[in-house]
Amino acid sequence: MNSSSLSEAAKKLGRTQPAVSLAIRSLEDTLGLKLFERRGRQLVPVPEAYYLLAEASDILDRLSAVAGTMKGLISGQSGQLNIASMPGPSTFLLPRYISRAIHDNPDIRVSLSSRTSLQIRELAATQSFDFGFADLVEGPSASKTYQQELITADCYCALPHDHPLAARDAVLCSDLDGVPLGSLQSTHVMHKRTVHALRQAGVGAKIVLDSQYFLPLMQFVSAGRCLSIVDPLTMVTETEMNSTAGRVVFRPVQGLFRYEYVLLSPLYRPLSQLASRIKDGWRDEVIALLDGVNASPRIELIGSEGLG
Repeated sequence: MNSSSLSEAAKKLGRTQPAVSLAIRSLEDTLGLKLFERRGRQLVPVPEAYYLLAEASDILDRLSAVAGTMKGLISGQSGQLNIASMPGPSTFLLPRYISRAIHDNPDIRVSLSSRTSLQIRELAATQSFDFGFADLVEGPSASKTYQQELITADCYCALPHDHPLAARDAVLCSDLDGVPLGSLQSTHVMHKRTVHALRQAGVGAKIVLDSQYFLPLMQFVSAGRCLSIVDPLTMVTETEMNSTAGRVVFRPVQGLFRYEYVLLSPLYRPLSQLASRIKDGWRDEVIALLDGVNASPRIELIGSEGLG
């Protein structure tokens, strides 16, 4: 169709002229239609041949696009990501990591939602996202429907930079006796564990305000309204975002429990190469961030019975 002669077409295709001629006859026999009229030494396409060329070109273009897309999917360089995270990391650390991991790749579409840890577990049970990042919650666990990777790390105390305890290398539970504290809401496991740990140490927990997540508390800490026992990723976030202009500092809390993060992924919906790459990279990112602040991170795979 695009050559001046059969021999020229054969040369473009890297085949012999008889092979091309045979291929044309075979196609005509299959269609039950003559595609070319012979005029002297030339083959002149019939009108139906132009229609077939347009349709065949469109099909081949789509096949080429599909092949390219599949290569991108296999290499983890294209596709869609559906991620859910608890509010703290979804504010800064996780978006920063994802944007760095996918760079300016136009073939990757990202959906990032901020949810409570309980909501993330419920979504994981319905196989509704590629992976979720939460803290470990109390209550029944539907872990037979999703895989859980547990990351534990040391907790820290957020305090005003001019607070007397800021001169210490570490804070003791006894230092917090009767001290005004900001915490997560009373239904959150972090709130319960903080109060329990302080009581176990013979310390009265004086909670004067609470929040859905830790970052808003930093403004109250900065103003000297309270101290707050926080997870280490909150410390990393505030240190890097510096929303309080350096007026909040962090010290490790000795003799306290370890904070527990959990990375969830569905069991009955295998992850794409892209989702697997981003999930594994986020796990490595979290470990590196926690190592960077000496939070002594540890990671383990939770069994099918779960820890909830």
